[in-house]
Amino acid sequence: MRSQITEKFKASAKRVATKLQELSLNLSRSKGNIPVQESKMDFENPLSMAYHVMGDRTTRFMPLFKDLEQNLQQSSLKINFKAYVSLTVLASLLITAAIAVVVPVLLVLVSSVPLWSALLFGFGGALFTFALAVIGFYIYPLYHADKHKRDLEDELPFTTGYMAILANAGVAPERIFHSLANLNQPLAASTEAKEVIKSINLFGLDVISALEKVSSRTPSEKFRETIEGIISTIHTGSNLGSFLREKFRTAMKLKKLSLKKHSDNLSVLSEVYVALLLTGPLLLVIMVSVMSVLGGGVGMLSTDLLLSFLAYLLIPVCAVIFLIILDSTSPKW
Repeated sequence: MRSQITEKFKASAKRVATKLQELSLNLSRSKGNIPVQESKMDFENPLSMAYHVMGDRTTRFMPLFKDLEQNLQQSSLKINFKAYVSLTVLASLLITAAIAVVVPVLLVLVSSVPLWSALLFGFGGALFTFALAVIGFYIYPLYHADKHKRDLEDELPFTTGYMAILANAGVAPERIFHSLANLNQPLAASTEAKEVIKSINLFGLDVISALEKVSSRTPSEKFRETIEGIISTIHTGSNLGSFLREKFRTAMKLKKLSLKKHSDNLSVLSEVYVALLLTGPLLLVIMVSVMSVLGGGVGMLSTDLLLSFLAYLLIPVCAVIFLIILDSTSPKW
């Protein structure tokens, strides 16, 4: 009897040992099949690459860009502040180094400028390029914030009119912003409405707190006044439809005045365009051509180099600046 019990115990122990071995083999195979994730730099994303390269080296530059973080928030660009500063510093240094090398080489090989003068031109061009690159990166979110502001104010009559229709139909404020965020053809206010819905659904805020958060970050003063009016109306329990309907009428009156003002600005800009980009370059070309016939120049610069500078750099840069000014002053609707 005892021998039978011992044999049964040994058999069960063997089965347990066999199962444990099979289990260990399965675990080792599963570990072998798990891909090892290596930390590698994402070269497809310039922001990620710049942040990996610069790292904490940009900390000392943060006070120089103290206003940039607010501009990034108002511009509706989904960009991290530290990553953007890293990209600004890295891109500016790379562009400056390229200009410092390319400009002297081109001046020496193409225009036969003396080496010392070419180096001075390269150093000056590198400094100018560095300043221009930093200013460009600084202005980029500011331009987007201003563009978003103008879009919000241009579309404010349509936004308030759409919200007034829903409010008069008895739709709750949360559903109004949900509908505004999911339009088939989104308005500029749809971005702000998405932030309201995200604060409510994801962070658990009430509608008043979500609206206060959006009001503190929006770049448009007129849209901020509308949001604060909605908050006050909800607080006091007043008629939201009547408030939005009155805001719609006021916004439409202001829209008519802005369109009339824009037509007056266009006449001024057309005269500036004719004077600076048509008559001005023509006079400069005639002057440089006369100087070429007389055998003169400007310092160490030949007339051919001046004509190339005028045709390929000065006129295109002025045209781009004029287009930016025209775009910044033109209403969307």
